[in-house]
Amino acid sequence: MPWSNQTGGGWKGGGNGGPWGQGPRGNGPNPPDLEELLRRSQDKLKQVLPGRGGQGGGGFNPVLFIAVLAVVVAFLGYNFFTFRVEPDEQGVVLRFGQYQRSAPPGLNFRLPYPIEAVYTPQVTRVNRTTVGSIQDDRNPSSSGRDVPQESLMLTGDENIVDVDFAVFWVINDASKYLFNVQNPEGTVKATAESAMREIIGRSDIQRVLTEERLGIQNAAQQLMQDKLNQYGAGIQITQVQLLNVGPPSEVIDAFRDVQAAEQDQDRVQNEAQTYANRVIPGARGQASQIVEAANAYRDQIVAEAKGQADRFSKVYESYKAAPAVTRERIYLDTLSGVFADMDKIIVDEKGSGVVPYMPLPALQGAPAAKQGGSQ
Repeated sequence: MPWSNQTGGGWKGGGNGGPWGQGPRGNGPNPPDLEELLRRSQDKLKQVLPGRGGQGGGGFNPVLFIAVLAVVVAFLGYNFFTFRVEPDEQGVVLRFGQYQRSAPPGLNFRLPYPIEAVYTPQVTRVNRTTVGSIQDDRNPSSSGRDVPQESLMLTGDENIVDVDFAVFWVINDASKYLFNVQNPEGTVKATAESAMREIIGRSDIQRVLTEERLGIQNAAQQLMQDKLNQYGAGIQITQVQLLNVGPPSEVIDAFRDVQAAEQDQDRVQNEAQTYANRVIPGARGQASQIVEAANAYRDQIVAEAKGQADRFSKVYESYKAAPAVTRERIYLDTLSGVFADMDKIIVDEKGSGVVPYMPLPALQGAPAAKQGGSQ
């Protein structure tokens, strides 16, 4: 029933001592008037609450009171029992200081502090760690100030090289990132410097300065990632970029002289190789020609020797068949060969003098004489 200001006695009969009326008055102090206290409280609540309700336009509205109470409870619950994780963050919930769970982006529930605490590191932001130089935050594109303690490294062929590089990384596990390593950025930098020194120590300076830059970046990234995984750092290396690779500034002039000498050496070697490419094919052609001529001469001599051997074999067979005739034939052939190019005088055996004959070969010339003498 709605409350109202009662002006009479507590009961309708108007008797004294009713629950809303005043008690009997005596010589002692008067007891507090409960009805007056309730009226004053109702007036104050009406001043706070918007609108008026109840009978006669001045009564208490319990629905409105419950609505306001719900708003107050929702406000307290939103601020003490929920938390928001941004799209680029990952929530990590601790219960009494111990890791409890991970929270995705959006609105999440938790128990109020100090029962549960929440950390929200940014897991999509790409962080940059520079080794070998100190970058100027106002001018990120500048080379920065060199730090020799970090940048000077020893190569595999015992040369000193100055290497400045940058490491780009993100957080892939927020709980490991927060609790497994005390100083994540310092751990990344120390791991990067150690890995780069190991990779540079495996290579010679010429390859470091020229064609091995990409290979060094990939090898260093893989080695860094393996080490961070062993530490359980919750960090993913996305890229390793060499910023500056060169000799130390103290010896750069001498290094340039060495490079100039190496370039001269390469030029002389190229010229010598060009001359060799021009001369060697001609020499190989001449050698092939000589070899082929020798092979032809060999084949000729062998063929002639075989022919003479066959001729001798046939003469020997004829000699076995008719020795006298064969000896006479050999004798005549020998004399024909001996006297072919000589002036001849034929004398009769009976002493009749010189036998006249017509030297026909002499009329035909020397080559015919040779031909007639051999027949």
